[in-house]
Amino acid sequence: MDVRTFWLAGRPATGDSQLTVTNPHDGRDVGRYSVPTEAQVEEAVAAAHAVAGQAAALPAHVRAEALAHVSRRIAERADEIAQLITAENGKPIFWARGEVTRAIATFRFAAEETRRWSGGVQRLDTEPAAAGRLAYVTRLPYGPVLAITPFNFPLNLVAHKVAPAIAVGAPVIVKPAPATPLTSLLLGEILAETDLPAGMFSVLPVENERASVLVLDPRLPVVSFTGSAPVGYAIADQIPRKHVTLELGGNAAAVVLSDADLDWAAQRVALFSNYQAGQSCIAVQRVIVEQPVYDAFVERLLPAVDGLVTGDPADEKTQVGPLVSVHAAERVEEWVKEAVDGGARVLAGGTREGTTYAPTVLADVPPDAKVLREEVFGPVMVVQPAADIDEAYAMVNASRYGLQAGVFTRSLDAAFRANRELEVGGVIIGDVPSYRADQMPYGGVKDSGIGREGLHSAMTDYTYEKVMVLTGLSL
Repeated sequence: MDVRTFWLAGRPATGDSQLTVTNPHDGRDVGRYSVPTEAQVEEAVAAAHAVAGQAAALPAHVRAEALAHVSRRIAERADEIAQLITAENGKPIFWARGEVTRAIATFRFAAEETRRWSGGVQRLDTEPAAAGRLAYVTRLPYGPVLAITPFNFPLNLVAHKVAPAIAVGAPVIVKPAPATPLTSLLLGEILAETDLPAGMFSVLPVENERASVLVLDPRLPVVSFTGSAPVGYAIADQIPRKHVTLELGGNAAAVVLSDADLDWAAQRVALFSNYQAGQSCIAVQRVIVEQPVYDAFVERLLPAVDGLVTGDPADEKTQVGPLVSVHAAERVEEWVKEAVDGGARVLAGGTREGTTYAPTVLADVPPDAKVLREEVFGPVMVVQPAADIDEAYAMVNASRYGLQAGVFTRSLDAAFRANRELEVGGVIIGDVPSYRADQMPYGGVKDSGIGREGLHSAMTDYTYEKVMVLTGLSL
């Protein structure tokens, strides 16, 4: 089996050890990759630091064309990349192809934003003392970005950190998830085809316990992390003087009000509670249904869940594949058992076979159960009745998380009230909370994190505002 190189300051490199990636579905070996040494990690950081000034000064057309090239090359290698995502992640090929399509768009959006990214001017002669003065306001990168990425979207969530960094002229070091490094390494191969200067990017597949060296290094002033809240907050606590962005997940709620299209809502909730085996931070976890339509909705939901195709992720028909590991599947099993022991009823699913957990619907879940309070990150949803819209929205907010929420309604008043009252970063009206357009601002409140992704938003997050005042002008 060939050993994949990692990317050190834009060039392929090998370390003195190797690790193997296995398929979550059948355990077969997917690929081997080389692991950087401590000296090589230091070399990558030094290179990023050294090139920061050159990177920030790159003309917009150079940055934009590099990003456009990546978009084109991902499109050309789309099937290969999708198959690799499925093999190392266990994501059904249908969803893997969707991820590749989104990454193509993400890099294209970044190229477009790069060409629009510009300064602005502000007249200062609004007061007599500032006559003849004009402010030119620009944004400059803080410096090199450390991008710590998760396993569930091994291409597109990497793209959401790499693309905006390149767009603003910031070097970027990617630390991919240990379960899914191969897709990031392939992306590094495509980045190496561009005319970006050496040191502009590195992809370092180091083990999690070695990441603290990168997190603490003062030459990497920006840390962008996507993952669990405990790990994210631990990172932030270590580096109070750095600029940190955290996307920490949630336990997303879908509200079904009495005026909703119940058939549409049931189909969407069933699919997007279980897509990618529920391993998405905006997968539907809590389903809050107004009491008058609760029974009718559940009658539609259960057959929709039972109709999902679970199996081999390489099969074109599969909608729900395995979790990323046996440990992950066992944790989901334990959480469901805890809820059932506390009085919850299993309406569908509730069984595990290896890394695969059946799409599961729970009712009468006790309020202190983990499946209700925490992020399940598995194919499990909890259905709950609410007396009215007041109680439904209060139930959404009764969570320490606040990433996105979905509200199925035809009422504009209910929609704008949701936008006003729900304590989340995004409200999706007429659909599940799992919807995300890659150009829109994306992020949460409360324990769902700080900062925003989405190309323009992330570019703003990676930069600071700088003012130059021109004096003695005839305005």
